[in-house]
Amino acid sequence: MTSGVATIQTGETPVLLTGPALVQDAFSTLVIGEGWTAEDHHDLGWIMSLPSAIQNPKTTISSDLIRHRFTSIVDDMGALLRRSALSTNIRERLDFSCALLTPDAKLISSAPHIPVHLGALGECVRSVLKVCNMSDGDTIITNHPAFGGSHLPDVTLITPVFKDATLIGFVANRAHHAEIGGLSPGSMPANATTLVEEGVVIPPMHLCRNGVAGFEIIRSSLLNALHPTRNIEDNIADLHAQLAANRLGVERLLALADETGAATLVSSMQDILDESRRVMQRFITTLPEGFAEEMLDDGALIRVTLRSRHASLVIDFSGTSAQHGGNLNATPAIVRSAVLYVLRLALQQDLPLNEGLLEDVQIVLPEGSFLNPRFSDDAALCPAVVGGNVEISQRVVDTLIKALGLQACSQGTMNNFLFGNDHFGYYETICGGSGAGPGYHGASALHTHMTNTAITDAEVIERRYPVRLREFSILQDSGGQGNHRGGNGIVREFEFLEPLTVSLLTQHRRTTPFGLNGGLDGKAGLQTLTRSDGRSEALPPSTTFQAGAGDRVRMETPGGGGWGCPSSTIT
Repeated sequence: MTSGVATIQTGETPVLLTGPALVQDAFSTLVIGEGWTAEDHHDLGWIMSLPSAIQNPKTTISSDLIRHRFTSIVDDMGALLRRSALSTNIRERLDFSCALLTPDAKLISSAPHIPVHLGALGECVRSVLKVCNMSDGDTIITNHPAFGGSHLPDVTLITPVFKDATLIGFVANRAHHAEIGGLSPGSMPANATTLVEEGVVIPPMHLCRNGVAGFEIIRSSLLNALHPTRNIEDNIADLHAQLAANRLGVERLLALADETGAATLVSSMQDILDESRRVMQRFITTLPEGFAEEMLDDGALIRVTLRSRHASLVIDFSGTSAQHGGNLNATPAIVRSAVLYVLRLALQQDLPLNEGLLEDVQIVLPEGSFLNPRFSDDAALCPAVVGGNVEISQRVVDTLIKALGLQACSQGTMNNFLFGNDHFGYYETICGGSGAGPGYHGASALHTHMTNTAITDAEVIERRYPVRLREFSILQDSGGQGNHRGGNGIVREFEFLEPLTVSLLTQHRRTTPFGLNGGLDGKAGLQTLTRSDGRSEALPPSTTFQAGAGDRVRMETPGGGGWGCPSSTIT
């Protein structure tokens, strides 16, 4: 017990106490801090107060406490977004992310939502600020990949937060709309070659000005595009939920600023970034140089070289293949997300995921590669990117993990599965095996790395959509063998109850998830179409096709790679 602190047992306690003191009974201990008074109201309990002359809450909240308050803000934003949204994609699959950013638009705090979203949000806000002025009460909407977007189904809302006319930060959220137009339902057509073929392109524009929302303008944009949305009411309902989440974030951040003072709040943001930067600087000095490459199923290459220079790190993707003719083009914002995720993974420390970790990291992306494609002012001339977000983000993580030697490869794909018709689009990502590592086996049937979504319950799917889920099981022995085994993939088989358009975007169907340190590769995935008359055919990694009533698609997802030399003693 601290010297000079009185400990008093109830029953001998005076009616009024001045701290420091402890009041103990059989069930609890009350701590009365220095300067505080506590009055015993017997059956009603104790009432504590701090004389107004010494109250100074703006200097009593520590940076660490503020950090956790930031986290609670984005957690609560996500909880409201989920409760308020209409679509299965947000309510059931949780395909959304919320974040808090500094006044200069650096990511400072994020809930544990979708890694592929989070690292890109800072880049998105900074890009939008170059073309849009934001005032108090404004909210900007965009999904454009050239402005830090990921792909068109991911719609981002950005709201600045002002305290007494001073900008103290931004709140933002990004949510995946299961339908936003394009050549095929679900807005992820496997055959798209340009951006406009993937859906409605929303350049940065105001959803709200001075607190007044303009949903009719957005409605018109979604309905009058070359390839308009098939489910406008879900889009508008989900946008309302996204806006509500941002407004809650504004309210909560302003309440915190009232407690701390705006200057202290902004200073604490910088303290958090600086601490993350110092931790990363120390980590960088321990890194050896590294190199790795990974091949996509179509033969395109991702190459990366890691070079540390004093307390800075260069991550160089030179040698990566040229811009993709299909939809496997990732934006620099997506690559940044993958880098931030892997470095956070490598650190293995209790740090918030924020952009302080990247202050001394230089990412080299050759222009015109499929990790840095060229965009035009005309969306019809921009490259398709939908697969770059979901699939290439995973393969970039594979390559970085290999270069760092962290663990064996996980399934390395999101196994994107979509179906729909002229009235709706359904989307899900499907789990698989995770890679084994030093001292642990890989997990089976798990969403890994850049996706953190749930999978929709069978009861929800079958109630809302014209399909039947015939099988959902673990694919035994699909993980790679080793001293530690890779996790197993899964089997997920759907039967269609009416004619539908189906799209698949996957990886590791022709290449296998690598093992490390002598561990064996995991098994590649396989997808099969069985027609209602019994004819079957293997499907390519990415495809869009017409399915009839009674047709079935069976997805077998990849297993994770093994770690360490396998032996006959493995069980």
